Amino acid sequence: MPNKRASKLMTISLPPSLYRETIKTAREEGRTNSELVRESVRKYISDRRWRRLLDYGRRKAIETGLKPDEIEDIIDELRDTGS
Repeated sequence: MPNKRASKLMTISLPPSLYRETIKTAREEGRTNSELVRESVRKYISDRRWRRLLDYGRRKAIETGLKPDEIEDIIDELRDTGS
């Protein structure tokens, strides 16, 4: 019968100082090492998505000739109209 485990095991290598800091932080926060690493990976992926979205917005603004203050005005207008 296939393994239906919800989580997958991943082995990673850390430099000694980062390993110690990880263990220390998890202990201070009352979490497991796995919880701390999972949250760190989730945050990295989320931040990466936002960076890509911001980069896309910057490229489009440059292509259309918009200035940063004009972009803010457009966003404010869209928020006000609920679009």
